[in-house]
Amino acid sequence: MVYIRTRVISGRTYRYLSKSVRLQDGSVRSIQKLVKEELSTDELYGKYADYFANAQARLDLERVLSLYGTDPIYTKQQVGKVEAMRMGYKRLLSRLTPAQKRDVFDRFVANYTYDSNALEGNSLTLKDVSLVLFENKAADGKDLREIYETRNSRKVLDLVLEGKFRVREKDIIRMHALFMEDIDERRGYKMLPNYLLGRDVPLTPPEKVREETQKLISWYDVSLKRTHPLKLAALFHGRFLRIHPFEDGNGRVGRFLSNVILTANDYPPIIIRRTMRASYLKCLADYDRGYTANLERFFLEKYKKTYEDFFAVYAKYMK
Repeated sequence: MVYIRTRVISGRTYRYLSKSVRLQDGSVRSIQKLVKEELSTDELYGKYADYFANAQARLDLERVLSLYGTDPIYTKQQVGKVEAMRMGYKRLLSRLTPAQKRDVFDRFVANYTYDSNALEGNSLTLKDVSLVLFENKAADGKDLREIYETRNSRKVLDLVLEGKFRVREKDIIRMHALFMEDIDERRGYKMLPNYLLGRDVPLTPPEKVREETQKLISWYDVSLKRTHPLKLAALFHGRFLRIHPFEDGNGRVGRFLSNVILTANDYPPIIIRRTMRASYLKCLADYDRGYTANLERFFLEKYKKTYEDFFAVYAKYMK
């Protein structure tokens, strides 16, 4: 809400353009700008929109730093970059028409689906993925499973971007069921142990999956109050994959959930590119050994890279 306030100081009248803003933590603050121009409220706001946007960004950054603090990875400078991208993403979504928003997300969804599936060995090219997603055509000579993985990933990701999932047990199970539709009849938690080839890490046995998943969700709920959402998305991802609660589809569900954490807290989603597979797996292996920093740093870099590649290109036209 933007409005004009007047104040009389020592017999002189001053006009202030004021705006009430809601910060990331839900609190409301007022930002004011002394103005001398005899213009309408809308004209003044159009002239000083950047001032208010920058002022809100500073207030949000101060609040984020007071809530989560800093560390060797999430330095004040890095948190500032993360928050600037969050504000840019939020402003972009608020100014896009529905058709423009669909175009922006279609490009993101196609690339996300291609890369996330490719990390798991799916052979569809980006062109193949686009045919499946946007023309409802099957790529010639490709396995039906790969087609279904692509189609189902789009269904789940659309719901993630629409804010239809939360970090809840029923949502995690539903997400997995939607992804596995027409692929595998094994739904719900695993009934048999699973193993990761090439990684000597014990996964949660079937009889403890529900308990460990519920512990993970409780840990998330508590941690969200004191851990930056991007850092939390990385740590949650590592813990979820250590549980490996399903017989198949764990990697993709884990990446979906990381984006649930981000988008539910107003941060843009991320893509882990297929070209980063070796680095990604190494970070997960390091996490398994108790060294979390590499996975945290990896997510931070992928967040910045994804924003620059898929959202900044549009945001600069939305000032």
